[in-house]
Amino acid sequence: MSENPVQALFHNFEQVANFVQHHASNFIGNLQSSGSSGRGSVNASIKVPFAKTTSPVQPIDPVLKGKSSSPVTKEDLGRSTWTFLHTLAAQYPDKPTRQQKKDVKELVQILSRMYPCMECADHFKEVLRSNPVQAGSHAEFSQWLCHVHNVVNRSIGKPVFPCERVDARWGKLECEQKACEIFGSTSIFGKM
Repeated sequence: MSENPVQALFHNFEQVANFVQHHASNFIGNLQSSGSSGRGSVNASIKVPFAKTTSPVQPIDPVLKGKSSSPVTKEDLGRSTWTFLHTLAAQYPDKPTRQQKKDVKELVQILSRMYPCMECADHFKEVLRSNPVQAGSHAEFSQWLCHVHNVVNRSIGKPVFPCERVDARWGKLECEQKACEIFGSTSIFGKM
């Protein structure tokens, strides 16, 4: 029996969070063990590419715990969501496949239904009704997202961003061997 798309998405987020948490803990531990003055060298011998844990993501180190022990604010959630979406748009291909177009439109729709802030989700649904997702190319999706972000910014009294500068602000990630490119899949779930 296969997972539904949302469960699969959360499963992937959990794997990434576990990976980051594991390596952040190792990094902090290595910094602390390198000497009390903090001037020792960092041990770069972390060899575990992916941490497989079954426990929920919890900060182990007190340095990490202070920041993440308080609830996420609506502003932090919004900023993180826009960062994710603009980064996705920056990586979006110039000539997306039919599946990639479908996936990005579906992602935005799911986000508008499942966003953890109900007031924000309802507002985003309204914005989407007036501004349907445009995802025919990298330029089209990036500009559409910038426009939609500006619609939201205006509604909450924030300054708008000049969309002609969107690529300069949210340029493609620099990754080796095309590791950051969006490939999409031909199946509903792809290989996870």
